[in-house]
Amino acid sequence: MIITILIFIAILGLLVFVHELGHFLVAKKSGMAVHEFGFGFPPRVVGIQKIDGKWKLFFGKSKEEGINKDTENTIYSINLIPLGGFVRIMGENNEHAEDGRSFINKPFWSRFFTLVAGVVMNWFLAGLLFSIILMVGFKVSGTAPLSVPAGAAISEPRVTIARVLQGSPAEKAGLKRNDVLLSLDGRTFENASEARKYLLENKGRTFDFEIERGSEDRHFQVESLQDPGENQGPTGISIDDLKDVRVSPVYALVGGYTQTFVFTKEIFSGLGKLFVSKQALNDVGGPVKIGQLVGEVRHYGILPLTEFTAFLSLNLAVLNILPFPALDGGRILFLIIEKVRGKKNNQKVEQFFNAAGFALLLVLMVVVTIKDLVTG
Repeated sequence: MIITILIFIAILGLLVFVHELGHFLVAKKSGMAVHEFGFGFPPRVVGIQKIDGKWKLFFGKSKEEGINKDTENTIYSINLIPLGGFVRIMGENNEHAEDGRSFINKPFWSRFFTLVAGVVMNWFLAGLLFSIILMVGFKVSGTAPLSVPAGAAISEPRVTIARVLQGSPAEKAGLKRNDVLLSLDGRTFENASEARKYLLENKGRTFDFEIERGSEDRHFQVESLQDPGENQGPTGISIDDLKDVRVSPVYALVGGYTQTFVFTKEIFSGLGKLFVSKQALNDVGGPVKIGQLVGEVRHYGILPLTEFTAFLSLNLAVLNILPFPALDGGRILFLIIEKVRGKKNNQKVEQFFNAAGFALLLVLMVVVTIKDLVTG
């Protein structure tokens, strides 16, 4: 449980931090005054700030806080709650109209790219993670149609343990996912179907599994059940014919970002169906649901967890670009309206809609969290 929580915090922290880093980099490049760029959420633990040409380390509140005489006066901080990050840009809430470094006084395109940068960073992170998976290598079923990027090196199918049920005889004996099955009771098998058949025909006995794990060949004595439950099997494992696939770096980058485009379209399509579905709320998951999924996925290894992180990053990008007040997409919408009208929006009206949108998002988060706790 503790490991799952730590992994969940690390994933969420990475995704939010990368998102805010996008806003920060473009804002600084555009000449906006950035008060603070923080890892985690307040209260602040430690910060560093350039004052009079020298970097100064401090704990808690800085003596120079809020002075911001120049754009180098940004506070870089580490905060107590490690669930992401934040960036405080002068004028992001339409204040400091008298200061030329304020967000509100910058040209349209500077503000537009600052707002969209977080979404872009999350999107590129997803593509990078998908590309890494292709480069490191992944497994595909030897019986399913093979669909992998060009330039892939594909091995011959091997009988592999695809899943080990928790609490099963196989888990107790020490078998693990991705173990390669060399033999059962000294017998070799050409495919997973033959191995499954042998296990079923001899259920109730103790099997001698010869396994290849990394560079080692090991033997495991695995007891089996005489009357296994549905979809469990005598030893509690699922077996498949798997091929190892590795892709060269160039093809991996192309394939990774091609997948990102495809998945982006699928997420938007899913959102469209969600909004017209009567079961919309039941199909939405919050932090609790994501934490539960992290707990399930982490048992399958680092690559599935990396893929899950990529999907979360992509979902965060799509969610934030939606034209809803308080989200990046909502603020971009107000910016476009201002551009079309040729004059600044009523700031009180804009602030009201952003505050109302934020409140609605908080209410939705609470409702979804309660639903996940009750049903989970």
